[in-house]
Amino acid sequence: MELWAIWLIVAAVLLVIEMMTLTFYLLWIAIGAVVAAALALFVTDSFVWQVLPGCAVVLVLTTFTKPITRYFRSSKGFSDAVDELVGKPGIVLEPAEEGKPGIVKVGNETWSAVSITGEPLAQGDTVVVVERGSATLRVDKWKGEV
Repeated sequence: MELWAIWLIVAAVLLVIEMMTLTFYLLWIAIGAVVAAALALFVTDSFVWQVLPGCAVVLVLTTFTKPITRYFRSSKGFSDAVDELVGKPGIVLEPAEEGKPGIVKVGNETWSAVSITGEPLAQGDTVVVVERGSATLRVDKWKGEV
């Protein structure tokens, strides 16, 4: 199989994974793979001269788009779906212990979660989302009525 075709397959796989994660980091790597594919198809057979420009494109995109995405996230009217979970109740599906996050179902979604008080969360406990972390929700045991 030609190297340019392998680069395009890598780019397609990265794009599919990106659509599932919505982080934009894999998107930049996929674009770098497309650049490497174009170089492999039209310019050079050297693997090194395909990888280096591809990596340069990834670095430039990551460096220059981070401030732009930070600006849009902080702009008035922007609402992240995870931020809307704060204050909502959830059910513990997998227990959370000291240093190990558990799994919590909030609405129709499951999330990794840790207790803000540090106390363990047992399966079936009702919790409320207090704040969001980068990859986990911070929850507290529900003290009201369900």
